[in-house]
Amino acid sequence: MDRHTAEPTAEGLPGPNAKEWIDFHTKHAAPSEYSHEFVWDITREADGPFVTDVDGNVLLDFTCHIGAAPLGYNNGKVLDKLREFDLVEPMKIAGQDMYFGAGETPASSDIPGSSHLMEKLCDVSSQYGMDTVFLSNSGAEAVENSMKISYDNTPEAKYGIAFQDSFHGRTFGTLSVTRSKEVYTRHYPELSGMRMVPFCDNQDGSPETCDCGFFVGEGSQLRTMLHPKRGHINPEEVAFIILEPIQGVGGYRFPSTEFMQEVQDVKEKYDIPLVVDEIQSGVGRTGEIWASDHYPIEPDIIASAKALRVGATISRSDIFPSEKNRLGSTFGGGDILSSMQGVFTLEAIEEHDLLTNATTRGEQAKELLRADAPDYIEDVRGKGLMLAIEFDTTERRDTVVQEALKRGLLTLGCGSKTIRLLPPLDSTEREIELGVGIFTEAIDAAR
Repeated sequence: MDRHTAEPTAEGLPGPNAKEWIDFHTKHAAPSEYSHEFVWDITREADGPFVTDVDGNVLLDFTCHIGAAPLGYNNGKVLDKLREFDLVEPMKIAGQDMYFGAGETPASSDIPGSSHLMEKLCDVSSQYGMDTVFLSNSGAEAVENSMKISYDNTPEAKYGIAFQDSFHGRTFGTLSVTRSKEVYTRHYPELSGMRMVPFCDNQDGSPETCDCGFFVGEGSQLRTMLHPKRGHINPEEVAFIILEPIQGVGGYRFPSTEFMQEVQDVKEKYDIPLVVDEIQSGVGRTGEIWASDHYPIEPDIIASAKALRVGATISRSDIFPSEKNRLGSTFGGGDILSSMQGVFTLEAIEEHDLLTNATTRGEQAKELLRADAPDYIEDVRGKGLMLAIEFDTTERRDTVVQEALKRGLLTLGCGSKTIRLLPPLDSTEREIELGVGIFTEAIDAAR
């Protein structure tokens, strides 16, 4: 496949082979959430945003597996480096029981491992003084560990504070701070002491006109909640404030600067650890390594995953628990292949200036999407290649997703009536024009 000339060629999705694979998979798989009846054929050609399914259809993937494949498929910027090595078995080791290396010393090693990944993550988080990492299997684990070390760091803690419309995972602990859809949290018990406040995405720069309910009079619900006289929670008993710098599942909601400044001011005033969930928004997706870098906040803990291929809880050594209460996980820090992929992804972002590319291509996409947009598109927004198109109704949004799929473009819904686009970080001008062109056709078909 020549990425420079490839075009989507979709016909009758899902095809007969895809239906057979889907039936085979679902025969024994527990019910889960699938956005498309699309089956990637890993034996066929794929490159960057282009991927071939088991029926030979070529699709243009503007989801990047919800950001978990930041450079798309078989991207040479990562794959060429992986091909240089003879892989070993086991690829996963019990990383809390032993270390692994490749060669005599870390400096002389050509094969980056989990130790190198942690070093790289500290480098790209040094603006926040972070110097310590705990690796895990998933984003939910990264958030769980963020909450855990926050509680350990605040022995008298009774509370955690999160935001409406948030999504932090599907484990019991993370569901306690998730408020994006009732379907995620129904029937499940919650950790005690979790408190919610509104997330403010008012973009006109005026708290006085904010209709989200976060700002109240001269302060905010957050500040009032913790006020020594008017509040009902003792700030010394708050283990953490957890925040998605840009809300993902909740609708790609981009916060106002004033809201983020208020969160930072409250955090500083009461010395409450700020946990940022960068699982979808991090690792270059927004044109910065962390979405937090766009805003006036100073996170104490970063939870990352997806684009890294591993879960990572990143913080300072003084926040992580002591040796007595240390964290543990069977495969924590022991996934050899994922560690290599994570390092090579971060290197590719730096070596190929993909932060700048994400910013440039994101601006291109927004300009094209806004040109002659019909009145039933209520908003086009985004930072870098984390893009959102909000429609007037859920039904129209869903129709556009299906019409785009018919034309060979993979997209994803979020929130109640929004479509999210996550093209690869190294997308070209041609690929953005091609994808937005197909998307525009899908919009017209939904009139």
